[in-house]
Amino acid sequence: MTIKLTSPTVVAAALACLLAASPAIAADYVQAPGSTLAFATKYDGEVFVGTFPGFTTQLSFDPANLAAGKLDVTIPLAGAKSGNADRDSTLQGADFFDVGKFATAHYRASGFRALGNDKYAADGTLELRGVSKPVTLTFTWTPGTQPVLKGQASVKRLEFGVGGGDWADTKTIPDETAISTVVNFKAK
Repeated sequence: MTIKLTSPTVVAAALACLLAASPAIAADYVQAPGSTLAFATKYDGEVFVGTFPGFTTQLSFDPANLAAGKLDVTIPLAGAKSGNADRDSTLQGADFFDVGKFATAHYRASGFRALGNDKYAADGTLELRGVSKPVTLTFTWTPGTQPVLKGQASVKRLEFGVGGGDWADTKTIPDETAISTVVNFKAK
């Protein structure tokens, strides 16, 4: 049996039904220049901020299909910079990042949640020093030809063995470390 679709209205209606039935596909992005990943904490009551230059991010994101989203961030730990050479050297040592054994940290999330007002949450897993723990990244998304993700998270350093030994005292260094990121993207 052959069906002839001669009417443009019928063809348009059939095409609209096919498009509506196809699942939304998340757009794939890679990190673009100008992105930052920072951490902030205190040492003896004084706030200090550091960055992780050289981190890389891949993202699959569509606000209309959050369940299909994926986020993958690789963080080279040896490059951590805090503006103080002695502190940076200590961060690389065995009591903190132990970069000789654990050169990178990794954050992965699959699926996102809408929080309202163009805010989202990625409930992912951070792998740091061989320990994997859940970490939620909350973020805003600015769409466009060069989209931007601005996010924040909190990491409990002692859960990952960061700042062990004499550095485990939370009066000297708090357990919670604030993480912030601004990631510029381009289409993959």
